[in-house]
Amino acid sequence: MILRLRAAALLFYLYFLLLSSSWAQKPSHSLATFENLPTRLVFFDDTTSVVYFDSVEGNIYVSQDEGKSWNIADGIPKHEALMFIEHPFNNQYGFVLTAGKRHYRTEDRGKTWRPFDVPVKPSFATKPLSFHAKKPGYILYQGTDCDKDGWGAICHDETYYTTEAFSSDARLLFRDSARCQFAHSSVAFKHEAHDDLIYCVGFDANAGDRSLSSSRLFSSTDFFQTEKKIEDLGMGEENARGVFAFAIVSKFAVVAMKDVSTHSTGDMHLYVTVDTKSWGKAQFPHASFVQLRENAYTIVESTIHSLAVDVLHDTGAVGTLFVSDSNGKYFVESLKDTNRNEMDYLDYEPIYGGEGVGIGHVISNAEVVEGRHAPKQLRSKITYDDGRTWSPLNAPSTQVNGDRVGCNTADLDECSLHLHSVTSSHNFGRIFSSPAPGLVMGVGSIGKALAPYEECDLFLSRDAGLTWKMVQRDPHVYEFGDSGSIIVAINDEDGTDRVSYSLDMGDTWNTYQLPVRLRAKALVTLPNSTSQKFLLSAQVARHDQTNEIGRYVLIHLDFADIRDRKCDEADFEKWYTRARNSECLMGHKQWYKRRKPSANCYVGAKFEDPVGYEDNCECSDIDFECDYNFVRSGHQCEPSGPEHIPAGVCAVPSQTYMGPSGWRKIPGNTCEGGKKKDEPVEKDCSQAQPAEGQIAHRIHEFPSTVAQQAYFRDSKTILVRLVDGSIWLSRNEGFTWVQVEEGERFVAFYHHPYSNDRAYLLTRNDYFYTTTDFGRSWNRRNTPSPPNTFRAQVLRFQPRSDNLIWVGNVDCEDGSISKCHAEAHYSTDNGHGWNFVEKFVVNCAWTVDTKLSADPTEIICESYSIKQGSQRMMSAENRLELVEGKEFFRKKQKLFDEVVGFAKFSEYLVVAEMSPFRQSLELQVSLDGVNFAPGMFPPGMGPDSHAYTVLESSTNSLFLHKTTSEPPFPYWGNILKSNSNGTYFILAAENVNRDERGYVDFEKMIGLDGIALVNVVANPLEASMTGRKSLRTKITHNDGSTWKYLKPPQKDSLGNPYPCGTTSCNLHVHGYSGRTDPRATYSSHSVVGLIMAVGNVGEELIGYTSSDTFMSRDGGFNWDEVHKEAHLWEFGDSGSILIMANDKGPTDHVIYSTDQGLTWREYQFSSDEKVRVRFIATVASATSRRFVLFGEYPSHGRKTVAVHIDFSALINRKCACVLDPDNSQTDDFEFWSPSEERDQSCLFGHRTLYHRRLRDAQCYVGGQKLKDPEVQDNCPCTETDFECEFNYVRNSNNKCELVPGMQPLPDDPDSQCASGADYWYERTAYRKIPYSSCEGGDTRDHGLAHPCSDTGGHSWLFWCTVILILVAFTGLVGMWYYRKSGMARGTIQLPPDDPSFPWWNRLRLGRISLSFGYSTRRGYRNLPADEDAQILRFHDEE
Repeated sequence: MILRLRAAALLFYLYFLLLSSSWAQKPSHSLATFENLPTRLVFFDDTTSVVYFDSVEGNIYVSQDEGKSWNIADGIPKHEALMFIEHPFNNQYGFVLTAGKRHYRTEDRGKTWRPFDVPVKPSFATKPLSFHAKKPGYILYQGTDCDKDGWGAICHDETYYTTEAFSSDARLLFRDSARCQFAHSSVAFKHEAHDDLIYCVGFDANAGDRSLSSSRLFSSTDFFQTEKKIEDLGMGEENARGVFAFAIVSKFAVVAMKDVSTHSTGDMHLYVTVDTKSWGKAQFPHASFVQLRENAYTIVESTIHSLAVDVLHDTGAVGTLFVSDSNGKYFVESLKDTNRNEMDYLDYEPIYGGEGVGIGHVISNAEVVEGRHAPKQLRSKITYDDGRTWSPLNAPSTQVNGDRVGCNTADLDECSLHLHSVTSSHNFGRIFSSPAPGLVMGVGSIGKALAPYEECDLFLSRDAGLTWKMVQRDPHVYEFGDSGSIIVAINDEDGTDRVSYSLDMGDTWNTYQLPVRLRAKALVTLPNSTSQKFLLSAQVARHDQTNEIGRYVLIHLDFADIRDRKCDEADFEKWYTRARNSECLMGHKQWYKRRKPSANCYVGAKFEDPVGYEDNCECSDIDFECDYNFVRSGHQCEPSGPEHIPAGVCAVPSQTYMGPSGWRKIPGNTCEGGKKKDEPVEKDCSQAQPAEGQIAHRIHEFPSTVAQQAYFRDSKTILVRLVDGSIWLSRNEGFTWVQVEEGERFVAFYHHPYSNDRAYLLTRNDYFYTTTDFGRSWNRRNTPSPPNTFRAQVLRFQPRSDNLIWVGNVDCEDGSISKCHAEAHYSTDNGHGWNFVEKFVVNCAWTVDTKLSADPTEIICESYSIKQGSQRMMSAENRLELVEGKEFFRKKQKLFDEVVGFAKFSEYLVVAEMSPFRQSLELQVSLDGVNFAPGMFPPGMGPDSHAYTVLESSTNSLFLHKTTSEPPFPYWGNILKSNSNGTYFILAAENVNRDERGYVDFEKMIGLDGIALVNVVANPLEASMTGRKSLRTKITHNDGSTWKYLKPPQKDSLGNPYPCGTTSCNLHVHGYSGRTDPRATYSSHSVVGLIMAVGNVGEELIGYTSSDTFMSRDGGFNWDEVHKEAHLWEFGDSGSILIMANDKGPTDHVIYSTDQGLTWREYQFSSDEKVRVRFIATVASATSRRFVLFGEYPSHGRKTVAVHIDFSALINRKCACVLDPDNSQTDDFEFWSPSEERDQSCLFGHRTLYHRRLRDAQCYVGGQKLKDPEVQDNCPCTETDFECEFNYVRNSNNKCELVPGMQPLPDDPDSQCASGADYWYERTAYRKIPYSSCEGGDTRDHGLAHPCSDTGGHSWLFWCTVILILVAFTGLVGMWYYRKSGMARGTIQLPPDDPSFPWWNRLRLGRISLSFGYSTRRGYRNLPADEDAQILRFHDEE
């Protein structure tokens, strides 16, 4: 009996233990009701204190026990809170800002609150407070101050500062600020700057406005009390304007700046620093979305190794993610077609603690989203190497219940896992991951693309995204606790009364019954996921609410008592972050200690962040990047120029020295052993930078002769194409060369005229190579067809740099001609994809241009009307029609039934239309590609069957050259000039020379308006019989109104007088027709007023090889002979260095001048064999002191040598730019104005000052930006401000007289009175030159004056009737005025235009012959040639 009782007692005891154990393993909860859902639910870092911010009611609630119990904040009036901001570097402080000037702070984690006052209300900025990482009391406050202005107000932001966390009054830091931030506001941004360094984006105090053009980045180390420095961002203070935003991200400080220059297209640029000292411009590759626009880029969460920037495409729907090198300067494309929402949140998140691991979204149907605004199809991708490569997420093969998923998971294109990300967030905090090592969760779907949220399920990965498991059906909000040993999830799409949780990392799941059925809204815990307590924010349906349970509840879930054993060392495992390939990143493998899934214990490391450990790897290629002063070229790092070495190291040029390899280990990289790419290497002393005062050179031999060469604009990179089809590239101005895409053969290359960093290498096949980063990388793009052989331009460009037109051969394979024709296609993504435009085309182009305002989708095409047969054998009856099409040629409209060609010049679109009976041509001009007006010509000067050339349009007039003599006679013609409307043309110069290639000896001075040189045929009658032309040079300083011969110098370069002394003895110079390289123009924009030319003093121009070299410094008024014999020349460093090479025969030296031709010295570059120099090249801006001579040795003429000559060490003093008239004696620059030999130095009726280096200043200009030309004042009109009116010509007395048999233009009182003038004037024989701005003085263009209005003779009833009629027809009158005033694009009321260089286009009855493109600093823009002439084509890069 006793034994039975003992046995019963034992059983009861065991049952009690079991029962108590089951009670202990259940979670517990508490519930609190609130009036609204929380706007923010924030823990003070590493504490149990939490804040509940209700922005609807404006109340703050505080809990000191992880949300179990709550109280309204003591000391803050109800309904006052506007925002809550926690201190990121001191977990005791928090701040509540109100809508007024009194705010509140806590210094004990919300237990007590005290008010503080600031003079202004808080700004609407997202972060009105900025904190100091080292000094917690240092805080910046951004507020808004408004001044009443009538019924409204004018507001601006101001920044205040405190050094005592607002314990004392805040003081004004910066007025008119957009944002201020401490340089030490990020722990990751490590530098040695002053502790008090502050950056502010603000407005120039002297600007007088708050426009973006006056916005700069300022800095100070004394709170702007005495120091206010302008950060020049490495580009000079004058250029560092247009600062749009500033941010510190990870270890980078980033400035976003908008291009606010005169002709800017609104591009944004990023400037980055890692040390607060040196700033660098971020260089982006690939596609037009690299052209940043306002609000078009997002700097995303970045690692300590690189900066990540997402750039929106022009369509605004799709983006591309770029990641930088360790300096934040050079970016590479990481993930294309990224997704973001209207708030600019990007679907990209780095996995916490997983170094180099991140998950992002791509839009798989990006093309139709951009083109037709189709719904997005999103796909998830993951990276394990910091964005270098991406791959789909591996989907699990089974569902929660064990059934197979409905697709083949081996086919990642059709069956991969896709997760909802940042743009569709359903919880506070991070989306996928937490500090729990390796644990990643997400709501998503399996298939080809992401399903809607409500159709998704919950997935878990325990290896940072490598493998996945479906753990719950339906969408859930989720959270990790106790360093990952607890996972809690609750359905957030349907009402529920159960919470699911797992204690073994998702292997098994339990449920916990809640006291009420609810709809989950958010689930949070401590930010570092180390607590066993969670907060569930939820909404309760009306029928489930009680007196204790309201509409919005916060449930405190406590899992602390469900396990009683704390984990020991045996319960942990070693887990590697990037387990896929055991990859190394930044020289090491990363691993963590984490609890084993099967361990039945709790971690209990509350407030302790997980510690990452590193195993160093052997060094490999990916651990190195280009060293300073080296640039990436393919897989090599090339020097940006000669290397600087200590004095005395290279005493003898034949010596060697130990120099940098070009590589350095990436800062922060921890690799050991392995490759040692950063060790010094032995180098030849010829690669070293010359000592001060010395010149250096280096010779490179090409295997073939040069067929094409050109620099990228704004770059030191030059491309060269050889006759053998190979293309070579130098990134350091010809110092070293590498072959591009070795093994390929190219027929031409183009530089993009609107995007400096792009070039296109054309092959004979249906693909080309393109670069979007100045040639650092090249990408192959397929084309619809091989390039055409019909002499049409193969590629066409427009300001939207991704938009291309391709014209290629179709059905021309194997020499077949029966169906051979040219077809045009367009691309909106830089050649990734192509769409058909038209077939049997002769010329297709985008209508829009930099100054030609038109629909950017509009294409204009010249094509045969009958589109069949062979384009090579078209009959004369098959006419060329001109059609324009909007929406990429989908909506077409025929403009002209028959044309012979069209061309674009600045804002003009010029078309040569054939008359209906093919008797003559008509010139048609448009401003929008749709509406045209005809040009009117003097008698006998119309565009008939003779060729004519559109020369130039920079001074509100079009210049045409009409060929009046052609074979069997020599070529020459007349130059015609239009009025400001481009409609009425007058004779400007007769018998102007041209050659058989189409080159006209007419050239305007670069940078000086209205100055031009021509060569005229002085013996037209004799030349018609003998074929020998006698050429003489004339110059105009008033845009062609009057011409005179060049004034000859008194003595030659040897000091001897010239043998001729008669009045017919003048200077004559060779023009385009006499040059081997047409791009070698007389002048350069980098040194205004300086002209160089080859010619002679005499009665006529003699042969080129018998000529000498001359120079003018005053725009052609006065000339000096600078050297005997003909020379090639080039300008460098804004005129501080001039270089010449003999152009008569082989030479072994160049001559150079540092005083603009006063003195010349020789430099010998070859001691062996002389070189026949063919042309001299330098950077497109002519601001470098390095030059490349291209030529060949006479002994092997089939090879070209490139001689790099470096003058950068010749002079080491940088020019001083003072810009202060009171201290001009210290200035190395002058303000110069060209003289017209009148009382004032005026041209075109105004006095303009140009900024240029003094002639005898022994200094270099470098990257200093010279001041733009400045118009000082307008001058009184003189005779030179007028030209002959239409149908008038100058007689022998230089007076304008009516052409016999012609009638003057009728008077036009309407246009004169429309501007509000009191009088209109009858026409005379003269008209004012369109570009002249003279005032008063000579009025020879004014005839008899008449009042503009006379109201006599009409009653008040008459005028009332008129007014009523006007009111009734307001719409019609408005449209009439709109068109008449020129506001309607397409009418010929032309706005001013001032291009820097001549833009040429030649239209000839027959065909327009266009060929592959050169890209050059200057020269012809479009030069069609006769059908039997050599084909040339250039692009003006200015």
